[in-house]
Formats: sequence, C-alpha cells, structure tokens
Amino acid sequence: MASGIKDKVAIIGMGCSRFGERWDAGTDTLLADAFDEALADAGIERSQIDAAWTGSCFDRINVGNSAIPAATALRLDGIPVSRLENMCATGTEALRGAAYAVASGAVDIALAVGSEKLKDTGYGGLPVQTKGTFNDLWLPMVSAPAGFAQLAAGYRARHHIAKDDLKRAMAHVSWKSHQNGVHSPKAHLRKAIAMESILNAPMIADPLGLFDCCGVSDGAAAAIVTTPEIARALGKRDLVTIKAVQLSISSGIESTTSQWDGSYVRNTRTAAAKAYTEAGIKDPRTELGLIEVHDCFSITELVTMEDLNLSEPGRAVHDILDGFYDRDGRVPCQIDGGLKCFGHPIGASGLRMAYEVYSQLLGRAGERQLPGVSLGLTHNLGGVPYLGVAAVSVLGLH
Repeated sequence: MASGIKDKVAIIGMGCSRFGERWDAGTDTLLADAFDEALADAGIERSQIDAAWTGSCFDRINVGNSAIPAATALRLDGIPVSRLENMCATGTEALRGAAYAVASGAVDIALAVGSEKLKDTGYGGLPVQTKGTFNDLWLPMVSAPAGFAQLAAGYRARHHIAKDDLKRAMAHVSWKSHQNGVHSPKAHLRKAIAMESILNAPMIADPLGLFDCCGVSDGAAAAIVTTPEIARALGKRDLVTIKAVQLSISSGIESTTSQWDGSYVRNTRTAAAKAYTEAGIKDPRTELGLIEVHDCFSITELVTMEDLNLSEPGRAVHDILDGFYDRDGRVPCQIDGGLKCFGHPIGASGLRMAYEVYSQLLGRAGERQLPGVSLGLTHNLGGVPYLGVAAVSVLGLH
C-alpha cells in the first residue's frame, strides 16, 4: 500500500524574485532571480541538478508551450526539463513533480520553478467591460470575482451569517494581510490599509470590494530538493522536509448535482484530508505553526479556514474576528501578506508560499519571523469554487 513521501524529500534551497508589475524584467530574468537564490542557498553547482519541472499557466507570450525557454534561461544543459500547468496549483504541481522524482529514486537532486508575467498577457483580473484582451480570447466563463462572490452567498446561506458580520470578517482578512505585507520586501503591495478604507472601498462583485481582491502581478519562485541523506552529506544541518503534497481535481460533480450547496470547496477538503493523513497530522488547529493559503479573495481565505479543518463549520467568521489567524494568533495566516500583497502570478504562487514557510522554519524571515515554528502548510485553489483544482502541502523541520 502506498505510504506517501513524508520525510523522504528535503528542500535544500529556495529562491523568490520580487513580485509586482515587473515591466523592468522579462520572464527569463525573473526565473534567473529565483533560481540563482535557490542555487546559492542549496550550495550546489548547476551541473548537480538531475532534472527540473517548470510551471507556467497563462504566460505563453514569453514561455510558449514547452520547457525550452526555462531551460535556456537557467542554462539547464542536457537534463530533462518538463513544463507543466495546473491552473493556480501550477507552482505546487512543479514542486510535486520534483519531489516525487527524488522520492522514487529516479534522480538525486531536482529543481522546481514557477513563473508568470501576467501583466504581459493582458489579463485584466477585475470584471471591466472587456476583462482584458487575454480573458476574452480564452476564458468563456464568469469573472473570478463573480465566481467567488457566489461562494460568499452560498456560505452566508448555509451558516445563516449576517451580511454585515461576513463583511467585517472579510475586511479583517484583508486588513491583517496588509499589516503583515509591510514587512515583506519582495511583495507587490507594502502598505497597511485602514479598516474603514477596506469597508468603504468600491464594490467589485457584491460582497467583494476592491480590497477583498488580490492584484495582478509578475514573479517567480524556485525550490531545489533532494533526499535527507544527500542533504546531510552536503552539510545541511537544519532540514526542511516535505511531510505531504496532495492535489485534488474537480470532476465537475459540483455543477451537476444538488449535493453541493456552494458554501465550501470540495477539492480543498479532499486534498487537506489526504495531506493530513500523509503528514500524520491529527489536529491541524493545534499542530500547525503557520499557514499560507490561497487568498485570491478575502472570502476564499475565510472559507478555506473551514475547508482545512482549522475552524468549525460556520465558525471561521468568529475565529477571524477574534484574531486566531493574526500574526499573534494561534495559527498565523499569510504572515508575508499572501496573495493579497504579492498578487498572483499563477505559476509562481504555490512555490512562493513554500518559500515563506521554508524561511520561517529556518528562522530566516527577518521582521516577519515567528517564534518556534516547526510545521507549516500551503494551500492553492485554482479555477472557480465549482470547477477547479486544490493543492495542500505540509513542510516541517526534520
């Protein structure tokens, strides 16, 4: 019977570019920024990498449909390099590919890298009349804000939450992330926002206001993985190992059955349950030291707290308002500001989240550093709540 990859793979190096409207840099430069940092962190030579997985979702202007541009940018000569895409879980999918290759014994050292220059694609993000040139050409579906606004409606109806209470909790989600993002030098947005500004912001898709939505950014992140034994031989003392990495893809059942009421995300619950089993986590609310979740919208983070079994059904609103997920709360969420402050360059986000957890576990997070962190989780959610993909990874000290 399959036993998973818990503690079979160690992360020995990670890197992350600065996120933002990077008109100053091409995809190759962003990839190189992340890779060079990861390579220096790992303390190895480029020639020691046996295989690589590169993730990119929409950036076909710069990346195309193959791995060749990434291999060229990073000078990965003569090794297998695979390009992949899995919506907003693309970065985590790259990490999964590299980790599985190491765990299987197929390679000794593998690279996972994810990048995206959304600003170059014309991706609009918000539901303006044209939605940006890219959306009209490729996405014959509701806008992302509209899709997740429906999640808010479903959640309210299921748990009988007053609209004002939900709005205050959503505002607290955004307020908390902006407070944290001030201390993230690589974040796109580094400005604290007053609660009144969030509550009174222009409406995008009721109940989502402007500050309930993450931005559109460019960026890249990378991870180098190997076995714990090789990591020790390389002189690594404090090891961060992968405790679990799980994905769940929708079969479309949410939109074809009356069994789903639109109040939660089935894929997140499925991936989380499998990840907890693989990692040996019994009570995530007391065992996890920090989490990085897919806060494309504030309502998404709120609902995710219940989908990850951190808050009881219908109680996320209260936990959020009580500060349970604040910097000084029991399970800090988005200690670096999350998607809300970094934006969401799709291929990079999953690895960027892992970069923050990795930095916290090793005590390298600077002003953001939390005390005594030994176990962290990342979560991605792609597509829309009723048709998409979810990924959950758990990283910890070994």
